[in-house]
Amino acid sequence: MFSEERREQILEKLKKEGRLLAKELANEYNLSLDSIRRDLSIMEEQGLLKRTHGGAIPIPNVRTMPIPPSMRYGDVMEYQNAIAKEAVTYINEGQTVFIGGAAIHYVLLKYLPRHIEFTVITNAVEVAYYLREVENIQLYLIGGAVKSSGNITDALANEFACQFTIDLCFATAGGLSLKGLSTATPEVSIFHKTVYDNSKKVIGLIEHSKFGIDLFSRMYPLQKLDKIITDEETTKDNVDSIRAQGIEVIVAGINESLS
Repeated sequence: MFSEERREQILEKLKKEGRLLAKELANEYNLSLDSIRRDLSIMEEQGLLKRTHGGAIPIPNVRTMPIPPSMRYGDVMEYQNAIAKEAVTYINEGQTVFIGGAAIHYVLLKYLPRHIEFTVITNAVEVAYYLREVENIQLYLIGGAVKSSGNITDALANEFACQFTIDLCFATAGGLSLKGLSTATPEVSIFHKTVYDNSKKVIGLIEHSKFGIDLFSRMYPLQKLDKIITDEETTKDNVDSIRAQGIEVIVAGINESLS
């Protein structure tokens, strides 16, 4: 079972039971407690649940929550791949590029260009590990306290991020509405706002399941995004509502009705 599939099952179980214990999940999936805690941390950052001392509970402070990808379509990677392939075409020689630690960012890694030299700044340990030996990429890892998800978003990381000027930032969030990007955790919002404010161009990578979602913590205004790349399952109404705000929307994949 892939980790994405396991997290979808965990979310469905949480909806049914209203509370989950990490120890019980570890036994059920025959995984270490640290692995389950990492799953829960990633899901919390995506705005899907709220972690507790021994497990997780549903988030009470969201208007709605993203529908698990498996309930909307069969293969989540198909849509993330389309977005990622489009996104990397905006990377140019010599640029400094921010890549975070969300699911879409990990998909992005395999499509990064190998024929030009550029710099990557990341706050994700696993992204840094993946890119550490890629010869055409100069790599910087933002420092701070490392969470179980492998991401770094604390006050020290925020201060570290202030030191950089970024040419191109690939932004994402747990939700996107006309109010902008949002996520479940204020600390994550503050860190990413610093990164986005220090970026010359901010491109949102937003899967269709995240449209119309307002999570607990406001992350970044819609009007400050240079463009949004989404997939062909995003409805025409959602695309048109964003375009009406003056934001360019690129629909990755063949779907002329949204073009």
